[in-house]
Parts: sequence; structure tokens; C-alpha cells
Amino acid sequence: MALKPALTLKMGQQLRMTPQLQQAIRLLQLSTAELELEIQQALETNPMLEELGLEDANNSDEQITLDSPQTEQEKADEESRTPVEYGVDREPPTSVPDPEIDGEAILDSSERIKESTISEDLPVDSVWEDVFDDGIQSTNFRNDNESGGSFLENSDSVGNSIQSHLLDQINLLRLSDTDEFIAVTIIDALDRNGTLTITTEDVLDSAPTEWKLELDEVEAVLTLIQHLDPIGIASRNIQECLTIQLRSLPPDTPWKEQAINLVRHYISHLANRDYGMIGRKARLKESDLREVIALIVSLNPRPGSDIDDSKIEYIEPDIFVSKKNDRWSVELNPKSAPRIRVNPEYASLISPKMKSSDNTYLKNNLQDARWFINSLQQRNDTLLRVASKIVEFQRGFLEHGEQAMKPLVLHDIANAVDLHESTISRVTTQKYMHTPAGVFELKYFFSSHVSTHTGGEVSSTAIRAIIKKLISEENPKKPLSDNKISGLLANQDIKVARRTIAKYRESLLIPPSNERKQLM
Repeated sequence: MALKPALTLKMGQQLRMTPQLQQAIRLLQLSTAELELEIQQALETNPMLEELGLEDANNSDEQITLDSPQTEQEKADEESRTPVEYGVDREPPTSVPDPEIDGEAILDSSERIKESTISEDLPVDSVWEDVFDDGIQSTNFRNDNESGGSFLENSDSVGNSIQSHLLDQINLLRLSDTDEFIAVTIIDALDRNGTLTITTEDVLDSAPTEWKLELDEVEAVLTLIQHLDPIGIASRNIQECLTIQLRSLPPDTPWKEQAINLVRHYISHLANRDYGMIGRKARLKESDLREVIALIVSLNPRPGSDIDDSKIEYIEPDIFVSKKNDRWSVELNPKSAPRIRVNPEYASLISPKMKSSDNTYLKNNLQDARWFINSLQQRNDTLLRVASKIVEFQRGFLEHGEQAMKPLVLHDIANAVDLHESTISRVTTQKYMHTPAGVFELKYFFSSHVSTHTGGEVSSTAIRAIIKKLISEENPKKPLSDNKISGLLANQDIKVARRTIAKYRESLLIPPSNERKQLM
């Protein structure tokens, strides 16, 4: 059969996402801090966008605000926005579906843009994301003759607080070139807790062969570093770290020698809280053993953690929830709804009949500005609707705490606001709600359920709160086992298996019963 080129017609269906829908979905999943940066970038790159001052905010039809309308009819139409209040005598407003964000339908952008201002054949910019690649620089050690400087000057310690903290101290000491190399190699091999991750043999093998270093020299420099600030840094294990800290205490410290003996010989029994065996082997009474353990507990087994300057990320709440006149009020963070609009002066310069490059540039930016404002408004409306429904479902949590949390899944909220579950997942990711009980991520209010003996359901979050309360009230000498906790929950008509109790306990970072045992 011969092959030859031909023209054919073929019908088919294909799902496509318009650029405006891509932008709406992207803005929907941004946090408040990321959205603030996105808006700032849009204001800097698009001349058609401008930020309104307080005096001009009420006179613009393009601003993104959630202020209460002036008329009673507008107030009824906008009741689903902000503020939203639920009381015992007031039903929550019904939600209006948003098919564009939900993905059920794709609207033509020409329906949103006035034909008298912009023509329909405007080019569309479909690139909405920039990818940034951060490189990682490594630390190199070279001979002074090759680099023309010392090891400390050539080492890159920026961004690692433990290394920079120790290098500042090493720089004050007059060390030889070989000792500087050993010191920098050891310091560079510390983890964030200050523990040495390599052996002294590894340090010796990394040195140039012509230096003919000995293992004793490495050990001497290591001992020097271990007695810098903080004391016990660069230890190879917890036993060595605690021993160094104990030996650095004043000679008249009570129970110092007993504590050193206990750390050196019974550290494994101490980790297992086997106090009876420790007391018999160390020949210590219970009251004396309590004093020795108190001295050991006062030490820091991870000295590097105290000087960790990892970047602190502050949470900016997206939703504020407060109780006013026995009603829960849900409001958007003003930073999530900035007052921006299309610059009317630049928009008036566009001529529908002109086809110059400047006119086309203004048209493109005007279209992008209107899309961006519309996407912001859709994001805020969707976020407020979802948060309002969450507050409606979890009113018991807001009034009585975690033990009153109700089982809730994405499907429940999706049905309540008539959106898809994927949209609910996006709008609850990295979004935080400020409540009288604290700041919580929106996903915190979603949890699975556990059946009760009476046929009801209990939220897993409520069960975790009950477990935490039971453990906080237990006898330290006889802590509750997972099986015992399961029995106590059964007495409250909550059937939870022992393995489930262990899983919930681990999620709360609570150790098992043998590790919670304490001496009174």
C-alpha cells in the first residue's frame, strides 16, 4: 500500500484550559504571603494596574474589596462575602456555583471584557509561571600556596550558623596551617545538632599526604573544638557530649561524679528509663538517683540546636473568625483583598481603531489587568465561602475545643458550596484561619471519623485530644499503656484499636509508656 500525503478532517473532543482559568487556579492555591508578592509583581510589571489609596477606594469599580454594600438589596446580594455571620437564629447564605474555578465549564473571556474597549482578537499570553533554580555552593579547602589565603578565608560558612559561630571562635586562636585545616574540616562535618558526622580517621585521610599528620593531632584539635561555645559541640555521640558537659562543671557541683559514672556506664538503661536496675548497679537510693538524673536532664545533648538560625516563616492568616453578639463572624484578611484597579488614565489612551504597537501593548496589559482582578475576586469569594462553611460545620470546636471537633471531609464542604473536591483541596492548602483558640490551617478542620458503640461518629482530632488529656493526667510512675488507653476510650463508647491509639500517640509526638515513666 503506497503512502502519500493527504488532507483529512477529523472530529474529536479535547479538554483545554484557558490562560485565565490557569491564572485563577494558580492564585487560588497561593498563600497570603505568596499572593501579596504576586500582587506586588503584577503592579510593577503591568502599567494598567494601580493600587488605590483610602480616599479613592470607594470610587473605583475595579477594586478588590469586600466592604459591606450601601443599599439593602446589595447587602442581601453580597451577604456571602464579608463579613459572614452565623447565629442560632440565622441560616447561612446559600452558595452560588463558580463553574469556572470548579472546572465544570470554561467561559469565553469576551463575555467579561467590554467590546467597546478591547477587540476580540487580542493576543493571549499563556505563560503564567517563572521557574527559579537556586544553586548550592560547596566548600573547598586548598593549600595556602594555591589559594593565597587561609582555610578560614576560603571556606563558605554563610548560611550555616553552627559553622559560622565556631569559625568566629577559631579565627581568634593562633592555629597552625595544619590545625586550621583539621578544625575547618571538623566544623564543616557537623550536622544541625552539632554532632560530628565523620570519624577522626576520615579527617586524617582528607589531609594532604605531604603534611604527614598523626591521629593524635586530629584528636587534640577535636578536643579543642569540643570545649568551645557551646560546650560539647562536635561530639561523636550523646554519651561523649554529656560527659564533656559534666566535666566542665565546677568541682563542687553536687552529684557530679555520680552523674559522670551513670552516663559512662548506664546510658542505655537511662534511655530505657530502667531506674530500678540503675539504682541497684550504681548503688544509689531512689532519692539520690532522682538528684543525679535531674543534673543529667539539665544538660543539652544537642548543643548545636541552640544556635540554629534557620529562617523563621511567619504565618499570615487568610481568615479571621471572631464571636460578635453570640454570632461567629468570618472575615477575609485585608491583605488578601487589596484595593487595586485599572488605571483610568492609561485605559483612556487605548483607541479601538488604531493598530500601532503602543496601542496593542496597552490593550494586552488592559486585558491582563482585568483577568488578574477577576481572578483575585474569584479567589477571595471562594476562600470566604469555604471558610464560612467550615465555621458552620465546626462551631462546636470554636466554642468547646478539640474534643468537640466533628468528622469532616472535603466531600462535605464540596457539596455544601457546590464546588469540586479538587477546588476545596486547593483553597484549603496553605490557608490559615485565626480563631480565638489560635491559628489553624484550614486542612486542620478536616478529619476522618471513628464509630462509637452507640452508632455515632467521633472525629479523629477529638480522639487525639482525649488521648492527650488522658496522658497529661496519668501517674508518672505508672504511665498508661496503649491498651489501657483503648480500654478507657471504650468506657466512653469509643472503639479504637490499640494500634490506632499508637498511631495517634505518635502523631502527637508522645513517647510510649516505658519512655514516659518518671521518678516522683
